[in-house]
Amino acid sequence: MIKKLIPIATIFAATFISINARAQGTDTSKYILQNDVDVAKEEPGTHNGGGKTIGFNFFGEAKNLKTVFKKRTLKSGSSIGYHLQKEDEIYYVINGNGTMKMNGKTFAVKPGDAILTRPGSSHGIAPNVGNDLTLLIVYEKK
Repeated sequence: MIKKLIPIATIFAATFISINARAQGTDTSKYILQNDVDVAKEEPGTHNGGGKTIGFNFFGEAKNLKTVFKKRTLKSGSSIGYHLQKEDEIYYVINGNGTMKMNGKTFAVKPGDAILTRPGSSHGIAPNVGNDLTLLIVYEKK
């Protein structure tokens, strides 16, 4: 089981590190470098989740990119509302603890957990009371 988790953790860690790095006078024609401060935006919980969240939509303006890569911090009292999934989507918990509801089943989530939601499933996620929950979210752009 550890062997399967290491590649996922390594991919997310490398991506997170590269996003948080700063370019200094380099040619950016072959890559895009963004930092949290460049894309952070206060938003309500998505899918009618309510409350206050901070959304980080990385590479939203990149041409021909077929992947959506986001980070979202769910503040205490907010959530991503329960909704029907239309494409494969990955949630990766970076920080905090919370509860996810998936197809009517509720379970705890914590840092290091990766959850793959498949088309046709329904899910929502919220931080535990008094706690923020920070997630990476990746899915194919339609």
